[in-house]
Amino acid sequence: MKSKILFLCLISVFFLVRLEAQSTYSSTPPEVSPMPMKPEMTEIWEPEVTVVTPGKNLGDAPSDAIILFDGKNLDAWVSQNDETKPAPWKIVDNDHMEVVPGSGGIQTKMKFGDCQLHIEFSAPDKVESESQGRGNSGVFFQKKYELQILDSYNNRTYRNGQAASIYKDHAPLVNAMRSPLEWNTYDVIYTAPRFKEDGSLDAKATITVLHNGVLVQNHATINGITYYVGLHNYPTAHGDDVITLQDHGNKTQFRNIWIRKL
Repeated sequence: MKSKILFLCLISVFFLVRLEAQSTYSSTPPEVSPMPMKPEMTEIWEPEVTVVTPGKNLGDAPSDAIILFDGKNLDAWVSQNDETKPAPWKIVDNDHMEVVPGSGGIQTKMKFGDCQLHIEFSAPDKVESESQGRGNSGVFFQKKYELQILDSYNNRTYRNGQAASIYKDHAPLVNAMRSPLEWNTYDVIYTAPRFKEDGSLDAKATITVLHNGVLVQNHATINGITYYVGLHNYPTAHGDDVITLQDHGNKTQFRNIWIRKL
């Protein structure tokens, strides 16, 4: 008997709630339709945007940047041939570093994925050789994807191997190279590739590059690991990795290198 009474009570409550809900509906349109928006309805106040102090001069590192090289030392780098040894390149005039041909590339101690990179470089002062033999080096993101460094000032080579190319992948939109006695800048926005849980590729890496302030790679898709011979591809999943600078046998020079993790 008690259970029957309880059941009837629950049924009554159910119908009362349903009737009350239905009573909130209306078929009468509002006076203004659609209802007017108020400015504050689309204002987002929290959390506040993080404050970063920009560099004083164009190319100077902002306050949240990681300084990879400022002319004083190579403490942020190690030898690519032997990670237990210091970077073998030389510092010139406490201003810039210069490749020591034959010593091998150098790589950062820290690992990076998505990032903003600023780097300045100059071809050797003495112009020697031609095509890929002039001022050749490269910046490798995640130790795999190369942004080419080359003296492409009055120097013809294959278009997807000249300065500011994604090596053997994308040619730059234009050639913005300065002369060997001048400094060049790369300002790079790099987005690392994404992989699924099973290790298969989910999204390819992309890169945007300003060469001396000129847009030369516009959110270009990187088609895989940079190979000198063969097609580029993404053979295995990977995470953040070091940034490397290449020793290609030329005395290419570098200065003012900084990076921001994104």
